[in-house]
Amino acid sequence: KKKWSKGKVQDKANNNVYFSEETLGKLEKEVPTYKLITPSVLVDRMRINGSLARRALRELEARGTIRLVSAHNSQLIYTRAPVAVATEA
Repeated sequence: KKKWSKGKVQDKANNNVYFSEETLGKLEKEVPTYKLITPSVLVDRMRINGSLARRALRELEARGTIRLVSAHNSQLIYTRAPVAVATEA
């Protein structure tokens, strides 16, 4: 009698669907320091769902803390905003 394997079982992602105060603070503080910022990076590191990640990125871009590098269909790529360097004259 053959015993068939059950296949690979993947863990269910238990991501937040609302911003908590802790997550919001972490988002505002840490995300602008990332070199590459995409919705999938936020989902992975912040444990939030994709729609929250996209909304957070739009908000950070509106504030000017990050800037859009490329937008192709649903894949948005951001990077940290250039820091204004004081020039000595």
